[in-house]
Amino acid sequence: MGNSPSADSSGSYRRQGPQFTDRIVAEPAGEGPSGEAQWPVEAGRYRLVVSLACPWAHRSLIVRRLMGLEDAISLAIVDPLQDDRSWRFSLDEDGVDPVLGQRHLEEAYLARDPEHGTDNGVSVPALVEEATGRLVTNDFPHITIDLGIEWAKYQRPGAPTLYPEELRAEIDAVNEGVFHDVNNGVYKAGFATRQSRYEEAYTALFARLDELDERLADQRYLVGDHITEADIRLFTTLVRFDAVYHGHFKCNRQKLAEFENLWPYARDLYQTPGFGDTVDFDHIKRHYYQVHTSINPTQIVPLGPEAAAWLEPHRRGDLGGSPFGPDGTPPAPLDRPLRPLPPLDM
Repeated sequence: MGNSPSADSSGSYRRQGPQFTDRIVAEPAGEGPSGEAQWPVEAGRYRLVVSLACPWAHRSLIVRRLMGLEDAISLAIVDPLQDDRSWRFSLDEDGVDPVLGQRHLEEAYLARDPEHGTDNGVSVPALVEEATGRLVTNDFPHITIDLGIEWAKYQRPGAPTLYPEELRAEIDAVNEGVFHDVNNGVYKAGFATRQSRYEEAYTALFARLDELDERLADQRYLVGDHITEADIRLFTTLVRFDAVYHGHFKCNRQKLAEFENLWPYARDLYQTPGFGDTVDFDHIKRHYYQVHTSINPTQIVPLGPEAAAWLEPHRRGDLGGSPFGPDGTPPAPLDRPLRPLPPLDM
């Protein structure tokens, strides 16, 4: 996710796909099947740059934690508020990332392609080579797949299998619908500039959420009996739904908290190590309400909803299954919050 998005001449929001699609793999073969360059898996070589506000970046943060890759891949967290050069490292001392020596993530993009300007998009998540400060990839759909598979050598004991071969076709099918109608659907509703385009996105969003709600009536997870890529991709939108998308993006047929199965499902995930402990509602709300001035010109950040509701009992365990699979274990607890923010100016 980059700067405040906009609609095209038809009034529809169009998401720009990742422009740098290199892959980091265990056994590089020069080029991948689509012609993308391949980089070697190597502990200590890459830095994952995320925004805690961004749902696309949040996916990679969850997977890094679930797989126990904290020692292999370092982490940089950008300010939820961007400037005219997009994502910035202003939360770090002197506003400089201590590893990359950069003030803006744009510098990593320019190190990769000197012709790449902010207008071309500076998005997170991004994997950057530490030694050179050069962007390796911003291919958010594949970053999580590769963290879950290619980095097996550095994964913790008990790490889950997030993209099992026997379930990949079903996971891909679920992800396809969730991406178009839910993950991207809330943006298509929120940034539409014509009533008809908004209504199309709104209708598709809630049709898909109704379908998912029904799917989860008798199974704990979206695919199989433990957490997979499908759950991670849906969760990062659900956790932002009532805090942002319901009001800010006009996705207001009902709140997540009013769905019979999606709400306890989302709470189940939130209460699973790796999910709720990577959520920062402060970063989330500040970004959406203060950056999207075309939607919220006053930049007032709402106080609610109460985060404590996410800790209410969910009883999803009654459906069977287990978060990390029959032989999996949870990641160790975080010893401190990922990144606090100072209080809002009043």
